[in-house]
Amino acid sequence: MLGMLEERRSTGKGPVKAKEIAVELGLQATPAKVEGVRSKARRLAERGGLLQETSGMFSVGRSAPGAGPSA
Repeated sequence: MLGMLEERRSTGKGPVKAKEIAVELGLQATPAKVEGVRSKARRLAERGGLLQETSGMFSVGRSAPGAGPSA
């Protein structure tokens, strides 16, 4: 998920909805799969790996895990 969103950012594409993330990851766009992706994306946003827009869209955060120096 992080790799796909990082690639989108590097090509100049903006935030994406959970349904689009699911499709990009090769999952079916069923409510169960999309909700699973949304749940994981929210957890990553809470940990600082993703940014969650108020509209419910996600993008890679500035401090994505593995992106910066380790402490």
